[in-house]
Amino acid sequence: MEISNKTLALAGACLVFAALLLFGASYELSHPHAVSVLPSGSGDSVETGNAPPVPAGDIAGDFKLEDAFSGETVSLSSLKGKVVFLNVWATWCGPCREEMPSMETLYDELKTNKDFIMIAVSQDTKGKSAVVPYVEKNGYHFKILLDPENKVGDSYGVSGVPETFIIDRKGRIVAHHMGAFDWSRPDVKEALQQLLSSKES
Repeated sequence: MEISNKTLALAGACLVFAALLLFGASYELSHPHAVSVLPSGSGDSVETGNAPPVPAGDIAGDFKLEDAFSGETVSLSSLKGKVVFLNVWATWCGPCREEMPSMETLYDELKTNKDFIMIAVSQDTKGKSAVVPYVEKNGYHFKILLDPENKVGDSYGVSGVPETFIIDRKGRIVAHHMGAFDWSRPDVKEALQQLLSSKES
């Protein structure tokens, strides 16, 4: 049975992401602070429920959320056919603040590819009043969506922030990372470019 170059490229991208996840898991074991536990008893605490995390390979659940800046409603289903970098975060989360500059670097390197979308879903209960000033102050340019009711967190089984999901063109989760990560790494960009170059993903 003949295997196409695109299929091989997709398999290679998935292997790279698998390696990144293994690295992330070992990093978190040796750096417990890498995963932010949601604060309890504060105004910004988010109850995530008991839903198990969505595993890689599953279809990503659809959602409809407001864009923090344009006010338009954005749904995941409207992005089918694109590679989506979905990050769940909050302004009060230290590890989120730690990783966001590397997200901006990755976004800058891939933003010219119309098939790549970076979305950061804020769980801030204060919504736009907390999120917009923070994003403007730090000069982030990727898409920011508001989720004060934690709909995405509940649907995806998010247990702490930040958590990141890489979703392929068919809406499948191909990677899931818990905790802060350096998204500006060359191997991350290479893996995403392989997903983007494969029309079969």
